[in-house]
Amino acid sequence: MCKGLASLPTCCLERAKELKARLGSMLQKPNWNLPGCKIGQNKPTLEECLRWKQSFEKLLSSKYGLCAFTAFLVSEFSEENIAFYFACEDYRNTKSPAKLPAKAQKIYDEFIGSDAPREINIDHETRDITKANMQALSPSCFDMAQHRIYMLMAKDCYPRFLRSPSYRDLVCQAKPSTKATKQGKKA
Repeated sequence: MCKGLASLPTCCLERAKELKARLGSMLQKPNWNLPGCKIGQNKPTLEECLRWKQSFEKLLSSKYGLCAFTAFLVSEFSEENIAFYFACEDYRNTKSPAKLPAKAQKIYDEFIGSDAPREINIDHETRDITKANMQALSPSCFDMAQHRIYMLMAKDCYPRFLRSPSYRDLVCQAKPSTKATKQGKKA
């Protein structure tokens, strides 16, 4: 629970839970206009939606899948996980060593530090190792924390996404690709 919430009266906490549930159900509907998801009128094909069930990696490698999964995480108030994962990817792929310190500090301050506004859920040992890695920066200094978050999403969030109404709606609304339709007619 958030540090400041513990001191609130029970009635306020119950109201907050109710609002969270309402907001979550509104956010379950796919929104293809999320920031960073400039998909417009195009929607994934049925084949693409079904491919997401094959593996978490296939979901993340699809621009539509990533957008749908991110929208799902937003609805669950856990979008910091995917944001952290891709911030680490960006950090690791930074070519200029001069940019690493500022990027590392930004990631640490936003996701790992004790007062981080988008604090990720990692164990104390991982947090301590990551903090120690900040003293000798390298492209791999966030690897352990990133791996923990990846596994959390793969084992927890991803299965829930596949069972969610938003994923089921996407599959129901998706149309087979024209290539698949033509192949079906030939058979």
